[in-house]
Amino acid sequence: MFRPLGVVFAFLSIACPFGARAELVPSRVIISVRDQKLMLLENGARVATYPVSTSKFGLGDDRGRMTTPLGFLQVAQKIGDHAPSGAVFHNRRFTGEILLPNAPGRDPIITRIIWLRGLEASNVHAFSRCIYIHGTPEEKTIGRPVSYGCIRMKSSDVTALYNELPLGTLVQIVPDRLPKVAAAPARPASQPDQPATQTVISSTGAEKSATTPGRKSAPVPLVASSGRGA
Repeated sequence: MFRPLGVVFAFLSIACPFGARAELVPSRVIISVRDQKLMLLENGARVATYPVSTSKFGLGDDRGRMTTPLGFLQVAQKIGDHAPSGAVFHNRRFTGEILLPNAPGRDPIITRIIWLRGLEASNVHAFSRCIYIHGTPEEKTIGRPVSYGCIRMKSSDVTALYNELPLGTLVQIVPDRLPKVAAAPARPASQPDQPATQTVISSTGAEKSATTPGRKSAPVPLVASSGRGA
């Protein structure tokens, strides 16, 4: 199930997002659909394991379907540097609204967006389908397949993951259980992510949202580009 990475490294040497040179890094993230968990690796050892949610519509990469693709992908863009936890993104733009976990009636993309690009024929549409790893206010549903194709995480978890993943990081999504991997040695605690007055990139695309208002912060000017989230 866990295939050799040689072919994927060859992809990474030429597949740089938006013409930028991606960092060549070993496979550092494995997402198990069966376990509904994400494992972060460093030098072949397990750094952390987080609960996630994959699509409630099943697996695949067909256009027009809200399914989660399988196989090797890479981190193509990261959106939301220093945004506060719970920051709402609509069309990959920070709206200025901030939601608490499990805010009633709300289901937008929040906190961080890690945009994935497929590296195989089985997930070639992932980037244009806007398959993300992102935060959700629906934290009570994490651990079950409830998304619209993306990989959902708790805000605190996606922030920690976001800080660990440079552009070009390999992400493998598998239908089976996570492999047994020894834990990495403990690392010194990192400084908590601090809110700032500006968020970084954004563009178009968002999950469904309802009407219950959340807290508001000052709107932040952002750069936009095209796309549609799921």
